[in-house]
Amino acid sequence: MVITGMGAVSPLGLSVGDLWSGLKAGKSGIAPLTLCNTEPYPCKIGGEVRGFDPAKYVDAKEVKRLGRFSQLAIAATAEAMTDSRLNMASEDTDRVAVLLGCGSGGLPETDQQSRILSTRGGMRMSPFYIPMMLVNMAAANVSRTFGATGYTNTCVTACAAGTQAVGEATEVIRRGAADVVITGGTEAGICELGMGGFCIIGALTSRNSEPERASRPFDKGRDGFAPAEGAGTLILEGLDHALGRGARIHAEVAGWGVTSDAYHLVQPHAEGAGAAKCMTLALKDAHVTVDDVDYINAHGTSTQINDAVETMAIKRVFGERAKGVPISSTKSMIGHSLGAAGAIEAVACVKTIQDGVMHPTVNYETPDPACDLDYVPNVARKADVKVVLSNSFGFGGQNACLVLKEYVP
Repeated sequence: MVITGMGAVSPLGLSVGDLWSGLKAGKSGIAPLTLCNTEPYPCKIGGEVRGFDPAKYVDAKEVKRLGRFSQLAIAATAEAMTDSRLNMASEDTDRVAVLLGCGSGGLPETDQQSRILSTRGGMRMSPFYIPMMLVNMAAANVSRTFGATGYTNTCVTACAAGTQAVGEATEVIRRGAADVVITGGTEAGICELGMGGFCIIGALTSRNSEPERASRPFDKGRDGFAPAEGAGTLILEGLDHALGRGARIHAEVAGWGVTSDAYHLVQPHAEGAGAAKCMTLALKDAHVTVDDVDYINAHGTSTQINDAVETMAIKRVFGERAKGVPISSTKSMIGHSLGAAGAIEAVACVKTIQDGVMHPTVNYETPDPACDLDYVPNVARKADVKVVLSNSFGFGGQNACLVLKEYVP
């Protein structure tokens, strides 16, 4: 399957260009949070999509009916559709599918409406609360906005959702259910309900005095992830369909894998077994070997356990070659946008292939003996990148990996 369009809204800006230029420059999008009151919580910083105006993408009346995660998804899709030059008037819209990933749906809307419920009563809640909140509504609203009347679905696999959605989208095309899939991930969960939930389990950073230096994957001083929001969209097509309409092809989704740790409520398998198996399945599906992989985009959350276990899993799969494969974490600059993370990272991976530049893992200052691989520390690196492995590992032991390749006609 080939990628013919890309869109992204992230803490680094409102386009793929903003995202990629920021990543290459090692720029951080982490700052004090403004979307909710952080006073009660040890974490007061994160990656917000700043300057976002949903009215630029949908009618003003429609804005009031959409959860923020839907708004972000529509914005990213608008850019991807423009980039793909897909003319929906010329397409059989029953053959255009929508498959998005999302972790929590309208969590801020739930936070807001629950306060109204407790102070003013249920009959004063918004009549749009349910459609604003339901996790499937980003896919539904993208479908409505762009007129895609074909197959639709939503992956809800926590931090693996965006990556799994792209993988599942390839299967929709493989089995003949669609010619085009609008796919990716979206998340807008920054609110007191979310902050409280993640803080109480010690998942978030408390390095509030230096926001830009707070997210530090694989560094010995890492203390938790920076919460974030955003959306990434890929237009995926079967090769024949893309060539038939003369589409510009960015890259190829060559393979993917999904596994479950079946181990712990929130922690990854202690030896990285599920993550390693997932990477292996993705490589097998893509018909490539560990020797073919030029770069790994890590899950790299900046938590003590995740980064050490991911390192262990990479070693299990790559063996002696593990130390020779460059690895970087996009989350070091944009934080962890949960269900959107893998999709935004997939966009970054495609740009890596196109530009021959691996973005850095910023804030890597103190080596950790448990994390002893090449994390492209602090400065971008030029390289000829043809095959990329992208990792996403979520709560519940939900693992998803993609293999992206340079498209060669």
